Order: sequence, then structure tokens, then C-alpha cells
Amino acid sequence: MKMFKYIYIILLIITILSCNEKDFLTEKPSSIYTVDNMYITKTDFESAINYLYYYYRYIYYTVSENNVFTWQAGTDLYYNAVGKTADRFGDYSAALDPTGSIPNGHWTYNYKLIANVNTILSRLTNSKLTDSEKLVIEAQAKFFRAAAYRTLTYLYGGIPLVLEEVSEAKVNFARDTKDACLKQIITDLEFCATNLPAINKVADGKLSNAAANHLLADVCLAAGEYDKAISAASAVINDPNFSLMTNRFGSQKNDPGDVYWDLFRPGNQNRSAGNKEGIFVIQFELDVPGGSLQSTAIAGAYLAERMFGPVTRDIKRLDNRTKTAGFLWPVSDYTGGRGAGQMCPTYYFTNIVWQDKQGKIDLNDIRNSQYNLPRYFKYNNPKGSYPLGTIFDCETNPECAYTLSTTGLWPRSMYPYQTKITTPGKHPLGLFQDLTSGLLYAAAGGTYTDWYDMRLGETYILRAEAKLAKGDKNGAAADLNILRARANASHIVAADVDINFILDERLRELGVEEKRRLTLMRLGKLYERVTATNPYNRGDIQPRHELFPIPHSAIEANTDAVLEQNPGYK
Repeated sequence: MKMFKYIYIILLIITILSCNEKDFLTEKPSSIYTVDNMYITKTDFESAINYLYYYYRYIYYTVSENNVFTWQAGTDLYYNAVGKTADRFGDYSAALDPTGSIPNGHWTYNYKLIANVNTILSRLTNSKLTDSEKLVIEAQAKFFRAAAYRTLTYLYGGIPLVLEEVSEAKVNFARDTKDACLKQIITDLEFCATNLPAINKVADGKLSNAAANHLLADVCLAAGEYDKAISAASAVINDPNFSLMTNRFGSQKNDPGDVYWDLFRPGNQNRSAGNKEGIFVIQFELDVPGGSLQSTAIAGAYLAERMFGPVTRDIKRLDNRTKTAGFLWPVSDYTGGRGAGQMCPTYYFTNIVWQDKQGKIDLNDIRNSQYNLPRYFKYNNPKGSYPLGTIFDCETNPECAYTLSTTGLWPRSMYPYQTKITTPGKHPLGLFQDLTSGLLYAAAGGTYTDWYDMRLGETYILRAEAKLAKGDKNGAAADLNILRARANASHIVAADVDINFILDERLRELGVEEKRRLTLMRLGKLYERVTATNPYNRGDIQPRHELFPIPHSAIEANTDAVLEQNPGYK
């Protein structure tokens, strides 16, 4: 027994002496993902690319009201109806304070997108992907980099071009020229147009060579390369995979409406639904993890209904303000769902751009029809101060007429609006308080469709603009007439076409779809157009607002070099 005792003691001593306590206490997980080992397989890179799609949707369509609706607010299209605040460009100087959330948000989010792209590109060389797989990954990544730099360049002018992965702290960035930025964007997009697949080879919502060419046409216009713009736009227009929709189609083709209305009904935006007009469509899925839409709340949704729809509960009789409103609210019908009227359309958009040469509103243009830009609404409140079912006319209603005559603005409670923001009768069932009346819960307000980031209608307008810039007014009129014929609008001639007519046609065709601010800033027309058409912002917009300020946070963090501020900002 003593022998066993001694053997046990000796083994114990050996065990203690041979044990590396540090090594023993160090956790060794079965797998660790780092930047160095997570970009290896095709699955790794596809996951990284999927994140770019998600992040693009996030920063342009869901991140925050101020960022997402920068594109329409305070332009010739819409203004902030809530008050003279920084939110939604209620006041330009407050909104574009260099310390404010709007200039800081667009700068930060887009540079984060660029950083993610550069990491992907830097890791491709040592990956296990085939050469053809690398090209598709590289082309998708470069598209998102080009899109981010396009936004930054149009908003801020020349900005630092970062084309490599930044793996350590860098505090000596310098601004590149605007021309250099545009040249780099064009280089990226030309690579994308060459190496991305055709749209009939990709899933709904994925990038194609057409998306690259569409964006390329836009950026070539900014760079003054008009022949390239025409060539890029023509590559999309002449692609047999694309055509303007001219016949009724999709989920509600048998309902009262027209083909323009069909473009915006639920489920109709993608190629799989028979739509040959959508080029790049942002995907929203209902009650699917990562799909962004919930059937019981607006969290994660694109809030166009909330922003652009009127808040009809507040329309009252001028002769007796104590009487009950004539409209139930919120209701899933043509009164705008759960609109909150936070942004109102300019009278220029709702009326002036639709006038014919005799000064009358052209009601033959289907884009201006009661289905797409309603001006007349039926009272739907059984207890309201007006008889149920009688017509509310935006033009002649006393409150609307009074507000328009005294301010030049629509009241927040009712105005013509584009129904592409909402889904009358088709909201998710979980949002209905009462299916019979269509009454919705207050949690409504999202737009429950996929959303066009690029559509063929815009491609025709881009080509028309390039032709106009080259002096080919006949060619520009011909392109615009293709769109106008689909809309049943009157034919135009070369003498009708100038840049303001083209900007008006963009309003008619694209409305709230368009990133209007980017278009106006690309052309240097923001100040001019807002001053001429938007009484609300006419007194606060200044010429310096043609560019955003460089955020103070970016300037102060750049300690080893001077990041110059844009003119007029401190």
C-alpha cells in the first residue's frame, strides 16, 4: 500500500509541475471569425454582399426619418409641415448646421458602406473563389461603393476618396476634387456594367448590368460626359429584358385603376410579377426575419405613407371647428392610410406641373388620375359633420382654399397626394382594427410594397437630359414623348423642352420615388427651384445650401491634416 501511496504522490507532483496554468485557463473555442479568416469561401463573400444590400436599404429607406426623407423634404416637391425646425428641412440653416444629424448622418452611413466594400475587395485576392465568382462579387461591391460616393459627391462636393481597406487609425484625410470623385465613380460603374449579369439572370432585388448602366448615365451627366450618358441609358432602354408597362398587370389588374397605378400595387414591382420596368427594386418582406416589415407595427418599414399621406382626422369645418371631422382616421382607403401629414406637397407639384398650355390641369394624364393623385375624397365618418359619401374637393373645400390663399400652402390635414405611398384596402391584416370600416391601428404608417430604387421611366428622362445637353432637343422630346404616350399625356415638340421642363417631367413621372434633392444638387438647381416653387422654404434656403457642410465631427477627428469646410459654413 505504501508503494501505491508513493507512486500517487510522485504522479501528482509531475502533473502539477508539467501543467501550464496560463495555457490551461485560455479558452479555445472551436471556431473564431475574424477579418483574417471570415473572407475565404464563396459563402463568406455572399454573406458579406448580402449585408451590403441590407445596409443600403437601411441607410436609404429605413434608418431614420431625417436621413430617409432628406431626398424629398425642403425641395420643389415637399416641405416639412410640422414646423420651422431642423427636422425634414423645416429650416435650412438649422437642418444643415455642421454639427447636426442630417449632414453627419449621410456622411457617416455612406462612409461605413464604403468601408465594408473596401474590406470585401481587399480580401478577394486570397479567397478560394474562382475568377468568375470573384468578378461577380467585385462588381456588386463596387456598385455599392459607387452609389455611396455618388451620394456623397452630390451632397458635399469633392470628398476624400478611400479605395483601400483602412485597417488602422487614419487622421490625415484630404478632400479630392469633385472631378476626381466623379471619375472614380464612373470607373467603378463601367466595371459593374461589364461584369454584372443581365437582369434575367439574377433574383428579384439583385443587381444587374442595367442597374449599373442606369446609375452610370446619371453620374455621366454630372461629369458632363453626355455621349457616355446616352450610351449607358440606351444600353438599358434597348435591352430586350426591359420595356415600359403599357397594359394592366399584376395583383390588382382587375380592380379599377390604370397601368401606372398597377406599378405600385403590392407584389407588382419585381420581374417575377411580370414587371419589365423595375431595374433595381428594394426588397421588403412581411414578417420574415431580415425582411424589415412587420404586420403589426411600422418598425423597419419605409414610412412613406406616414410622411406623405394627409392627416385627415384634422380637417374641420371653418364655420364650426367643434364639429366632428368628416373622415375616419386612419383608414385603409384613398384618404391615405395612416398618413400623418408630416410633409406636404408644394402647390407647384400638385397643380402647376399638371397644367396644360391653357392653364388647366390635364386630367387625361393617368399619372394625375384619381387613382394616382387623388383630389377628391368621399367622407367616410358616419358621425362626421358632412353627409357620409359626399365629396370633399381639395380645390374648393373652404379650409383648403383659405390656407392656400393666405399662405400658398396646403393644410396638413388634406391635399392631393401620390397613392404609390399606400395600399388602399391592402394593408396587412394585423393592422386593422375593423375590417368592415377599414379602420387601422395607430401602428400603421409604413408602405407595404417593395420600392423602386431605379425604374425604366427615369432612364428615358436621363437620356432626354443628355440629349438636351448636346443640343438635340428633337431627340429629348422624342424620349419624353415615349413616357407621355404611356401616360396619355399631350404630345410635346422640341420647342417645349428645356431643363426645367425635364425637371417637371421627373415630378410627373417619378414624384416621391425620386431622390429629388440629389437630382437638383447634381444640376446646381436646388436654390433656384426651391425659391421659385416652395413658399415654405423660400425665406430660409441660401445659395450655400447647394452643398451640405462637412460634419464638424469629421473635421475635428482629422487631426493630422485640414479637411476643408464648404463655403459659407463655419
